[in-house]
Amino acid sequence: MDGDVAVGVKRGSDELLSGSHYNSPNSSVTSNGSDSKKLRVEENPPSRVIHIRKLPNEVSETEVIALGLPFGKVTNILMLKGKNQAFLEMGTEEAAITMVNYYTTVTPQVRNVPVFIQYSNHKELKTDSALNQRAQAVLQAVSAVQDGSSPNSESGGSESVLPAPSPVLRIIIDNMFYPVTLDVLQQIFSKFGTVMKIITFTKNNQFQALLQYSEPVNAQQAKLSLDGQNIYNSCCTLRIDYSKLVNLNVKYNNDKSRDYTRPELPAGDGQDSSMNKDSTSLLGVYGDVQRVKILFNKKDSALIQLSDGNQAQLAMSHLNGQKMYGKIIRVTLSKHQTVQLPRDGLDDQGLTKDFANSPLHRFKKPGSKNFQNIFPPSATMHLSNIPEDVTEEDLRLLFSNAGGTVKAFKFFQDRKMALLQMATVEEAIQALIDLHNYDMGGGHRLRVSFSKSTI
Repeated sequence: MDGDVAVGVKRGSDELLSGSHYNSPNSSVTSNGSDSKKLRVEENPPSRVIHIRKLPNEVSETEVIALGLPFGKVTNILMLKGKNQAFLEMGTEEAAITMVNYYTTVTPQVRNVPVFIQYSNHKELKTDSALNQRAQAVLQAVSAVQDGSSPNSESGGSESVLPAPSPVLRIIIDNMFYPVTLDVLQQIFSKFGTVMKIITFTKNNQFQALLQYSEPVNAQQAKLSLDGQNIYNSCCTLRIDYSKLVNLNVKYNNDKSRDYTRPELPAGDGQDSSMNKDSTSLLGVYGDVQRVKILFNKKDSALIQLSDGNQAQLAMSHLNGQKMYGKIIRVTLSKHQTVQLPRDGLDDQGLTKDFANSPLHRFKKPGSKNFQNIFPPSATMHLSNIPEDVTEEDLRLLFSNAGGTVKAFKFFQDRKMALLQMATVEEAIQALIDLHNYDMGGGHRLRVSFSKSTI
């Protein structure tokens, strides 16, 4: 029997996917693929010890613990593998009650096999650590993750319960008979923590998504609980893994991407007011931007002051006539020698910015190699400062989500640098603006510049 998790999922007493909009035409909102065999909970009084029966053969401790993780801290576990049973002790009786109530409406699944959950007549578990050593080791590792610390490396715990490498999950939807929207994903995954960002896309004719939590432990709990489960009856199966990316770059709030921490983001019509800001990043490829002033009566124009006249001349020669957001950029030398900052107490509506101390300056160090790698905008970009575990697929995905098509990719021998080619120069310009200095995790900030090479 398939594991249907989203239809009828509850958060407290509110159904996450209530209403017929999210249900398949042949299912009701509380249907979970077992209408004729409703889960029977025996009438034991509430206890923080949960009795789980009908477990599949060779089930792991991690899979059993995952049943309880979304509802609170798991404090003890006893595996009875010969009887296909287990006892799970929750940290509080309230957590156990929430867990049992949840699984009365959604049949719990382990390896796509329905299992039976009820309160135990035991009020706590007293386990012999010598006989239950492996289960206790796994629980210790999980508890360390829940507490935000690192598990004991000598505990012998399963690798699958080590701290999540990233707060970002990569989700593939298999057997997709019905549409899966951003809102559906947000409602399903928010049960396990705060969902910050989601990006959806289609690759190899498969619907996929990247979803970022506020904390890696939330991603771990979601993966343990939802991987292999179905959104709707017998279809839309979730395949979940960790992404190498630790932070998603969301530019627009629309039906394909969403940053829940920035509701002010535009829908992405390509004509938003960020063009001037992006132009300032772009000029930073050819010089260190000191100050910027957007003209009050002409918001599509700005004065941009670089460190010296040579940098200004270089920026003009390379950028004048290039295209961004479908518009031609016009760059000329100004009669003004400096951009004046507003007088103290004068509100200029944020039109003037001082970037003198920006950490993004490329040419601050005398004799920097960056001086030797200044080229006109091109479809091919040079990437550097790439973490060791980041793959070609990760980088292709990152740059595709910046709004374009990756045509070619090539790692350098040490894999710390690479060449990446977009379909057009305009796409490369936008990708550079979005992803230069991008946080790749572990203290690595991606460095992006235009290249004279071809792939």
